[in-house]
Amino acid sequence: MDAAQGPTAGLVGASPRHVWMAAALALLGVAGSLWLSLWMGLVACPLCFYQRSFAMAALGALVLGGLSRDAGARAFAVLVAAMAALAGLAVAAFHVSLELRGILECPKGFWEVGTSPQQSLAYFVVLSLFLVRIVVGLTGPGRRRTVGAAVVLGLAFAAASVASAPPLPPRPTKPYAAPPTICRPPYEVP
Repeated sequence: MDAAQGPTAGLVGASPRHVWMAAALALLGVAGSLWLSLWMGLVACPLCFYQRSFAMAALGALVLGGLSRDAGARAFAVLVAAMAALAGLAVAAFHVSLELRGILECPKGFWEVGTSPQQSLAYFVVLSLFLVRIVVGLTGPGRRRTVGAAVVLGLAFAAASVASAPPLPPRPTKPYAAPPTICRPPYEVP
């Protein structure tokens, strides 16, 4: 199958301007994630690493799409980025659910506004909504099937990431000496 017959053949609607705007948003998420680790000294847990990887995948796809002069390649890049953003969103939602259920306690994020997973969830909501806006504007043959495949793959990648994460360490038997620098099981008063 040559490129003219591929799954995104004939898809159009992802303008270079929108692709670069999405890439800037993806870059913001990647930079924020790296800032938390490299400058704030936080340690990324496996779920954090999955979210960071999905943000980096979205950024990479969008940069490549932005560099392309082909409308089909830009549409494909947006679909790949949306798939990665959806996967990151699902992992972030699972991560925050662990916090809300008292299974994990995670370090504070920027300016101590929520935890780092909560900030990641907010970021992926914004990135996903922006990309969905672009995807909705795509036109061409097979659009629904291709978009559906991107959604299914994104959710499958999220499920695989969560399922393959290592088990949590046991709950501590005594209180921690310091606030968390990594997501960890909280101490429970007996």
